[in-house]
Amino acid sequence: MTKLLKNIKNYLLVTFFYVILITNLNSKEVPDSFADLVERLMPSVVNISATRVVQTRSQNPFPFQFPPGSPFEDLFKEFDKNGAPQKRKTQSLGSGFIIDKSGIIITCNHVIQSAEGIFVKLTNGKEYEAKVIGTDPTSDIAVIKINTKDPLKAVSFADSDKSRVGDWVIAIGNPFGLGGTVTAGIISARNRDISMGKYDDFIQTDAAINQGNSGGPLFNTRGEVVGINSAILSNTGGSVGIGFSIPSNFAKNTIDQITKFGETKRGYIGVRIQEVTKEIADSLGLKSQEGALVSSATTGGPANKAGIEAGDIILEFNNKKVDNMRKLPKIVAETPIGENVSVKIWRDKKILTKQITVSRLEDTSEYKSENNKPSLSSFATIKELGIKIRNINNQDVEKRPNLKNKKGVYIEEINSNSPLSLLPVQEGDIIIAVSNIQVSDVKNFEDIFKKELKKNLNSILLTLIDTNNQNKFIGVKIK
Repeated sequence: MTKLLKNIKNYLLVTFFYVILITNLNSKEVPDSFADLVERLMPSVVNISATRVVQTRSQNPFPFQFPPGSPFEDLFKEFDKNGAPQKRKTQSLGSGFIIDKSGIIITCNHVIQSAEGIFVKLTNGKEYEAKVIGTDPTSDIAVIKINTKDPLKAVSFADSDKSRVGDWVIAIGNPFGLGGTVTAGIISARNRDISMGKYDDFIQTDAAINQGNSGGPLFNTRGEVVGINSAILSNTGGSVGIGFSIPSNFAKNTIDQITKFGETKRGYIGVRIQEVTKEIADSLGLKSQEGALVSSATTGGPANKAGIEAGDIILEFNNKKVDNMRKLPKIVAETPIGENVSVKIWRDKKILTKQITVSRLEDTSEYKSENNKPSLSSFATIKELGIKIRNINNQDVEKRPNLKNKKGVYIEEINSNSPLSLLPVQEGDIIIAVSNIQVSDVKNFEDIFKKELKKNLNSILLTLIDTNNQNKFIGVKIK
């Protein structure tokens, strides 16, 4: 009996140590230091500065405004006649990383958007002017290139689908212009939708990310790029431990297209979709809450031609399961243009299969209107008001998020003889209505304003959002 107890004791002891050994082998130890890894990765990360020319108007030299009709009005105008709009250069800072020894560098589109000059500074202190190979505002990715004979050290991408919540990550970048800054943390969450676009699928991290980190890499502990740092969630503009990175797998597809074609080529089927709620699933006889509910199909679009209708639920696309609404746009976008794919839909409490030929998103009028580049039709000079206006663009929304989905026109310039020059209006204000009629864009503003002028009014009421994001009404004397 004693021998049996002894054998059992020895068996349990061996088993215990075996379990401990296996656990230690499978677990990842907290690193003592990231120093060796950082030393290897640092030369691949660059600082980026982008110069832009902006137009500003000199400040009122008096701490007050003269009312219209004042005897001092003409004197003030004469005094301020040299206060015409002036152009000055501004500089924005960001980060990037080298993916090819030929000088190809990745950064965020918002870092270099509308820049007249892009300069890349390496860790050796040398600076080069970069040219743009291509950009994609939808995913906020830009590919640029520098020419140098210096040996460059490139980094590679990780398979971001294999990254897990809790994994260690390292961010290297140029926050607040302090180049070569390293922060470390973990992956806090995956598949985050922060309402920045239809392809939102961000990696969330608590590694400190600040202004200037945009475009920089988020590395895993093997030194591979698992994400591109793109945004932060903060009420103060500083890091509060909630940063977001574009996953490397999504970024790779976009980068490959830009480097190959100079632009993106995403799939498109022409449907508007919404979430399948529990109530919708129950009402349509669907056992589980899955798929993407089609709210409408664009007339003449691929889905419409294939017979897909409003009320259908797309369960599977090109042999890939659509777990939820957010997954469908990503699957469609990555499908090759012109490919004929099978789509499984739920209709009348049964599964049907349709065949869709995928077309290209960038060729659609919908995409072109959402990502319109500045053109002559985007600007207008309103002589009667002495102002130059333009449509609200993506850059305005980045600076003032409250303008997202807002309709109106941006006051680009106010000349010194403008009737607005003596009123509490300034460049950067947004006109959202004329005579209480809502304004959508430049063309719409011109049409409404012309109709109001034909009424032979002495003044016109403008509704604005000022640079402090406050609504206000301004009566403008036009006669």
